[in-house]
Amino acid sequence: MKTEWFTDVSAFEILKTEWDELLQRSAIDTLFITHEWQTTWWRNLGNGELRIVTFREDEGTLIGIAPLFAEKGGDGLIYLSLVGCVDVSDYLDVLVAKDSEERVYAALLDVLIRSDFPAWNSLGLCTLPEVSPTNTILKSMAEQRGLKVMHNLHDVSPMIELPDTWEAYLARLDKKDRHEVRRKLRRVEEAHGRWYVIDSADALDQATADFVELHKKSRPDKNLFMDTRMQKFFAETAQAMFAQGWLQLLFLEVDGERAAALWNFIYHNDVLVYNSGYDPVKYGALSPGNVLFTHSIQDAIATKRRRYDFLRGNEEYKYRLGAKDTKVFELRISK
Repeated sequence: MKTEWFTDVSAFEILKTEWDELLQRSAIDTLFITHEWQTTWWRNLGNGELRIVTFREDEGTLIGIAPLFAEKGGDGLIYLSLVGCVDVSDYLDVLVAKDSEERVYAALLDVLIRSDFPAWNSLGLCTLPEVSPTNTILKSMAEQRGLKVMHNLHDVSPMIELPDTWEAYLARLDKKDRHEVRRKLRRVEEAHGRWYVIDSADALDQATADFVELHKKSRPDKNLFMDTRMQKFFAETAQAMFAQGWLQLLFLEVDGERAAALWNFIYHNDVLVYNSGYDPVKYGALSPGNVLFTHSIQDAIATKRRRYDFLRGNEEYKYRLGAKDTKVFELRISK
C-alpha cells in the first residue's frame, strides 16, 4: 500500500475528482465528509495545519483518506483532529473503502508513528456514527499497539425512521403530542400561514440572509453563535450545497412575512435537519418553528424519504415529534 500526506490546502484540489467517489464506496457516507463540505469548512473555519493522509493500492486506486489537521493546545501539545471537527459537523470519520478498513487503519497507525511524520501527541476522532467501523477496528488496533485509547459517547442524534404515510406517523405519537401537532397546524392555517422551499438559485442569497436573521432572533445563544465568520460559512455552504441539490431551505410565512426557517440537507434520501430559526416576538404564539418541522416531516413522508435525522443534540422537541436516539462517539488515541 502507498501512503502519502499533505500539509497544504492544495490537497483538496488534488483529491477533488477522487474524494466523493471514495466516499460512495465507504461504510460511512455522510454529507459532512463530502469534498464540498470539507473544503467549505476548512476555508471558513479551519485553523492549524492540514495533515491529510491518503492510502492507495499499489496500482494507484485510492482506498482511504484521513482528513486531519493539527493544532497546538494551550498545554503545548499537538492535537490532531478530523477536518470539520467539531461544532458544525454532525458526523465525521476517516474515509475508507468497504472491506479495506483493517488495512487502511493499520496503515494509518503505521504512518502516525513514522519518524518523518509531523509531530503530534493526541489524535481525536470526533462525532463518529455508532455504526462506523472506526469505533471498533481502529480502537482495537490502537490498543494492541500499546497506544493510549479513550472511547466515549460524544452525543446523541435523534432520528425518525419514516413510515409510508402521514397517518402512520401520527399513530406513533402519543395522544397529547398528536393533538398538539394538529392544533398547531390548524392555528397557523387559520392565520393564513404557508410554507415553501427555496427552489431558485436567484433567491438563495436573500433567503440565506433571512434565515440568518431568524436564527439570530430565536435565542441569545444562537445570536452569539451566528457571528460574522459563521454567517460567511453559512452563505458559502448554501451555495455549495444548493449546487449539488443537497440544500433544502424552508420558510413558514405569515401575512406575507417570513416567521420561521428550517435549514435541511437532503443526502442519500435522508433529511438532515441542520438548523432553524424563528421570530419569537411577532410569531411565538403560533409556534411557527414547530409547525415548520411538522410540514417538513409531512413532505419527507410524501416524497418517500428514508429517515428524518435531527442530527446531534437531545432537545426535547425532537422526541415530541417521535425521534429515537442514535449514538455518536469520540475516539481519542494518544502516544
